[in-house]
Amino acid sequence: MKKKLVLFLINFLSISVLFAQNTEKDTTYWKNSIQTGLNFNQSSFSGNWKAGGVNSVALGAFFNGKFNYSKNKMLFDNEIQLQYGVVKNDGQSTRKNIDRIFIDSKLGYGISKSWNLFYSINFLSQFDVGNNYGTDATGKETQTIISRFMSPAYLTQSLGVEYKPVDFFSLRFGTGTLRQTFVTDLELYKTEPKNYGVPIGKTLRNEMAFQFIANFDKDVLPNLNLKARALIFSNYEDLAATDVRFDANLTAKINKWVNVNLSGVLLYDQDMDTKIQYSQTLALGFLYTFANFVETK
Repeated sequence: MKKKLVLFLINFLSISVLFAQNTEKDTTYWKNSIQTGLNFNQSSFSGNWKAGGVNSVALGAFFNGKFNYSKNKMLFDNEIQLQYGVVKNDGQSTRKNIDRIFIDSKLGYGISKSWNLFYSINFLSQFDVGNNYGTDATGKETQTIISRFMSPAYLTQSLGVEYKPVDFFSLRFGTGTLRQTFVTDLELYKTEPKNYGVPIGKTLRNEMAFQFIANFDKDVLPNLNLKARALIFSNYEDLAATDVRFDANLTAKINKWVNVNLSGVLLYDQDMDTKIQYSQTLALGFLYTFANFVETK
């Protein structure tokens, strides 16, 4: 199964590269944006600090890239987000505080000024092992593996229509959507009983569904960028088990090299948990940006 997935991704990336090579002379039709950087947080307290606190150090790295092509009625949009960070609190082992691999490509054909037909494919997973932390009867820290690279991973292909009135906002209606959930660790169900919806003993689950995606990416103020993505996924066989995910990232650029970043995720997926999951990260770090995007007002 791993080999099939790798071959599929290689073939898809090869098609993307060939498309880019065939259009490399049309440089004016490409709009690219790259952001990469490091985030660092540190706090320390004296032993008699009455307000309380825990000494900690956190370090994170990220890469965000957008590579979009538009000519006549043809659209080819690509986005990649890579994030990884760790935190070390006094008295605890090193733990990760963010971990994300997200790749999205969309091929579209304009049927009117604001409407397109599209085919898209995206991949979502993580780099490192995810643990659930606790303590045993002696107070010693325990770690239980609940996720890892490709466990789970999601490969989603979607066909439908898109409403895109401006460059920074779009709505996708994927009436024909296939989501493949991978759990390549066959022992994971022992610590994560739901096994992310994949039948125990299997490494793959296929779902046909309707998928709705709303994307927003714009400088809402000078040097302040808001990126948001809302997703609704409804399995045609069980519409009551609808998945909802909302990602938001607010980046304030202090100067050419320094930025403050606030990000958050809300997630509801019954194959993971019956309750809403959420995460939030605030970081100060170094940022390098290259872009030739010109926003549509």
